[in-house]
Amino acid sequence: MTRRWAVMAAVVACCALMVSCGKPAQKSVKMEQAPAEYKVKVQTTKGDFVILVHRAWSPLGADHFAELVKMGYYDNNAFFRALKGFVVQWGINGDPAVNKSWSQITIKDDPPKVSNKTGSVVFAQTGEPNSRTTQVFVNTGNNSASLDAQGFTPFGEVVQGMDVVMDLYTGYGDGPPQGQGPSQAAIADIGTPYLEEHFPKLDYIKKATIIP
Repeated sequence: MTRRWAVMAAVVACCALMVSCGKPAQKSVKMEQAPAEYKVKVQTTKGDFVILVHRAWSPLGADHFAELVKMGYYDNNAFFRALKGFVVQWGINGDPAVNKSWSQITIKDDPPKVSNKTGSVVFAQTGEPNSRTTQVFVNTGNNSASLDAQGFTPFGEVVQGMDVVMDLYTGYGDGPPQGQGPSQAAIADIGTPYLEEHFPKLDYIKKATIIP
């Protein structure tokens, strides 16, 4: 099994902040419109933080995030990519079947309206048009210069508990091919057991809920 994971890690070639290698399957779904603003409480193994979502910043992103939170998709997700001064990323469900189903649902791009400043919350993408699915990151540094031009579109901001975000475990570094951290392909294929065996110090989301 270890050899299998090593081979998978070697063949993965995901660029920074991309949700997968290659073009995702296109599957559309009608989403319920989210409120103009709403808050999401994210309970983690290091404490809680709160995201304030602004639908005006990214209407489709805000709608999709609300949908995923409501159905519990992010519960028990690992912060599989946490890089000091750059991003903290999550959104690969630990159940491969659940992850496969939702990762095939993409949403159209929203025109960028605000910058990728520290604390902003953004959907990851593959670099292909209309490729946002389930993966999300918080900018833990001011990434405006590098990410704005690439079309990364913030839909919210951390308004409480940014110290918790900054304290999430970053010791494993980036995933393949940039580093030796968790492989996105292996997480998607094997799920939480892969992370528990090879990356036991990762922090997790316990539960994410929409709050008044």
